[in-house]
Amino acid sequence: MRAVIQRVSQASCKVDDNITGEIKSGFLVLLGIEDADTLEDAQWLAQKITGMRVFGDENGLMNKSLADVNGRILLISQFTLFAQTKKGNRPSFIRAARPEKAIPLYEQMISLLNELTGHTTATGIFGADMKISLVNDGPVTIVMDTKDRDNH
Repeated sequence: MRAVIQRVSQASCKVDDNITGEIKSGFLVLLGIEDADTLEDAQWLAQKITGMRVFGDENGLMNKSLADVNGRILLISQFTLFAQTKKGNRPSFIRAARPEKAIPLYEQMISLLNELTGHTTATGIFGADMKISLVNDGPVTIVMDTKDRDNH
C-alpha cells in the first residue's frame, strides 16, 4: 500500500457535484493498493497514519498527533499511485490491485481508521471520478509505502 498523507485545514470530495466526504483539520489520505497488499499492510499503515505527529504544539514544533488536535481523516482510493512510467509517455497501472482485491482492503482500511481514531472516516467513492479540494496546511505532505516498513 502506498499513501500520500497531506495535513489539511480542510478537504472535501465531490462525485457528480455531491459531497461524499469532507473534513476540517486533519489528514487527506490518498491510498493506493497493489495486488501484493494484505490486511497486515493495512493495519501497519493505519497505525502509522493515526500515530503520526505532524501537528504543531505550543512551541510550533510538529509534536502532536491527529488525536491531540481532534483531527479527522478523508480517505480517497487512488490506484494511480502505482503508475509505472519507465517506458513511453502513457503510465502503466499493472501493479495496482484490481477492484475485487482493492475494494475489500480499502473497506478494511476505513474500519481500521474508524477504530483507531474513534471517528467516522470521510471517504470518496471507490472507482468514481472524484473532485478533491483541499487546503494543504504547511504544506505538510508525507509519502508512505508499506513495502518500506522492513527497511529500517
